[in-house]
Amino acid sequence: MATILHQLSLDVPHTNNPRIFRIFDTSVYADFNLLPAKCGTLEITPPGFSVPLLNIDVDPQFNLVLTACDLGLQTTGCTEVSNVLPDGIYIIRYSVSPNDKVFVEYYHLRVTQFVNRYYQMLCTLEMAACEPDKDVKEQLEELRLIKSFIDAAKVKVEECNDPKNGMELLMYAQRRLMKLDGMIC
Repeated sequence: MATILHQLSLDVPHTNNPRIFRIFDTSVYADFNLLPAKCGTLEITPPGFSVPLLNIDVDPQFNLVLTACDLGLQTTGCTEVSNVLPDGIYIIRYSVSPNDKVFVEYYHLRVTQFVNRYYQMLCTLEMAACEPDKDVKEQLEELRLIKSFIDAAKVKVEECNDPKNGMELLMYAQRRLMKLDGMIC
């Protein structure tokens, strides 16, 4: 007889909104009559923390939009405005009963603020629907390289489970972007 198991998975889509963190359940659950998915728990450890600041009960197929207040990064003024969420590595753990055996854990590299700055720099380039001049062409080439480093950093963290190397790549991309930012005005 085949073992009946839940196949837990989550999706954390990229958002350009620096004030929200979106996460939803993409799990494939066994027949709830045969194996209930009870006691769902979502834990999120933001960058710079060693323990989860968010630890909440969730139901299967949840779809959440979280703010700095929800994540425990902001404790005052939550009814007025949410703070910008930091870029960096978030550790996300989702489990169902028995929670010590049925779980999934991810590293998520949030790069929202960095990508938004990258987009702003693209907006500042003097471009038209024709061959760009030499300076613009060089800036575009540098921006493409920076974007490749951003993508590589995310892959290293999220797919290769290599957060150290991923953060080194991201920091390198940030240095290149800051240097280029001084050239584009």
